[in-house]
Amino acid sequence: MNIEAALTDIIGEPAKKLHTARSRNDQVLTDFRLWCRDAIDGILVSMKQLQVSLLTLALTNEGLIVPGYTHLQRAQPVLLQHLLLAYVEEIERDAGRLVDCRARMNFCPLGACALAGTGLPIDRFMTSEALGFTAPLRNSIDAVSDRDFVLEFLSANAITAVHLSRLGEEWVLWASEEFGFITPSDSVSTGSSIMPQKKNPDPMELVRGKSARVIGDLVTLLTLCKGLPHAYNRDLQEDKEPVFDSVKTILGMLEVSAEFALNITFNRERIQKALPAGHLDATTLADYLVNKGVPFRTSHDIAGKSVALCTSKNCQLLDLSLDELRSINPVFEEDVYDFLGVENAIQKFVSYGSTGSACVASQIDYWMKKLEMK
Repeated sequence: MNIEAALTDIIGEPAKKLHTARSRNDQVLTDFRLWCRDAIDGILVSMKQLQVSLLTLALTNEGLIVPGYTHLQRAQPVLLQHLLLAYVEEIERDAGRLVDCRARMNFCPLGACALAGTGLPIDRFMTSEALGFTAPLRNSIDAVSDRDFVLEFLSANAITAVHLSRLGEEWVLWASEEFGFITPSDSVSTGSSIMPQKKNPDPMELVRGKSARVIGDLVTLLTLCKGLPHAYNRDLQEDKEPVFDSVKTILGMLEVSAEFALNITFNRERIQKALPAGHLDATTLADYLVNKGVPFRTSHDIAGKSVALCTSKNCQLLDLSLDELRSINPVFEEDVYDFLGVENAIQKFVSYGSTGSACVASQIDYWMKKLEMK
């Protein structure tokens, strides 16, 4: 209405025709869809930038083995590249959700008017095409009352925020003295106002914390919409703030995560010293026994007894003599040592998508091509 008033001041009476076959309801929603459409395009660019940063980090750490965890307990050895690519995969799904959301969002409400359409001979297909929409929305009541496109958008952002929060948590843990796996550069660290020795990975702590806002934005809109009758209700003027906040926040989280990824160093010596703990090659030992024809459940039991022997001797599986292993089960032969130790264990992973060196190299090659880095 402000635009109409300003146009009236400039050209006079003809400007009063501007609102013909239009309502604030369908006009605002048209603008809202256009804004969200552009916002998605911007987020997709930032997602790709983060993927490129993670892949760059992976390329600079080729061959580095780290402990893989389940239940936050030592599980099996994995290549660091494999772990970093797991986040690249997550972000790719996040991007896919936004692309799908954009496709469903890209239908035009203009011409639905207040809720019932109009008796004037307008061409909704022409205006829809001119604005870059796929088609006009079929039902005028649905056109002015639907906020599914916003709920889906905020849901996609919330899932992305959770993924980034998990990345943040992992790197905050790994930067602690207890792990010591990564060292952030001074450019992405902060000190303490009282403790001179502190070097805090604040950016990823903020990423972890900001996820609460993005999740909260989704919950706000879900709650706003839950009791509304059709069609338009004034409650819906409250739908903009959570969307603007979600977009601004997720863009910041993506940017900070990408910058942090390019400013950390993995402490190879500290990681290598940490690898022996936890008997990470125990499952590979079980696989060795399966290859010898032993049923897996029996193999699992034999490997467990081997670990128990190591615990009593305060040594690694690789340190057990062949006689000691045969005292548990006579199936063991000299070739068992080709399966023990994290370096050997890594080479035994061959299934599609696994952490084996050849598998990870194939994954790296795939992502370099997909992200146009080669």
